[in-house]
Amino acid sequence: MIEALIQALAACHRDGTRLQAADWAAAVQTEADAYAVQAGVARALGWRFERWKSGGAGPQGPFSHSPVNPVAGTALLGVEAEVALRVDARGTPEAMCIAVELVASRWQEGLAAPALLRMADHQSNAGLLLGEWQPYRPLDWARLEWRLALPGQPEIVRRGGHSLGDPAGVLPAWLQHARRYRSDLAGCIVTTGAWGGLHPYTGEARGTLAIEGLGEFSFSAAA
Repeated sequence: MIEALIQALAACHRDGTRLQAADWAAAVQTEADAYAVQAGVARALGWRFERWKSGGAGPQGPFSHSPVNPVAGTALLGVEAEVALRVDARGTPEAMCIAVELVASRWQEGLAAPALLRMADHQSNAGLLLGEWQPYRPLDWARLEWRLALPGQPEIVRRGGHSLGDPAGVLPAWLQHARRYRSDLAGCIVTTGAWGGLHPYTGEARGTLAIEGLGEFSFSAAA
């Protein structure tokens, strides 16, 4: 049943259709099943496991990981304000940038689908938009002010709010996971978890995200 789900989700990526969660609940019983589906769909779509999303509930985990779509989608459920890291062959960060993760679902139930099915669906990823790269350096992450402006919504202005306190804190767990799928990790991009959680939004994927110390990124999925 896992192989059937892989093919069904790959078709959803290609044609924009969605599946009913109840029809597939028995296919994904464990996190290992969910990761197998992720990898199978990524391979079916020709992804090269170069872009990842990774995050954790706290510095000690638990952590979760997913390869992500190299092509941005537009049928959004929301966006997440993030910091992405580019790593060397050892998984050490060498560059960083502002990132915006696009959130969508191949399940008709959207984010109300069961957690393991959402994990299997690349954790509801719909693409990753990246700002300008700059050399990695530690910042006072807990105090950084960030601002997110989306069309037709009040601007969000906050300080801190990353679940790990330090975006690079997810890299050891990601490194252990990613090595199962790719031996050479040099140049891989890892987006490291949302600042302030999911920001619901269903319009065109465009706006501005500014993070103190990293600058400002005006983003558009159509660009």
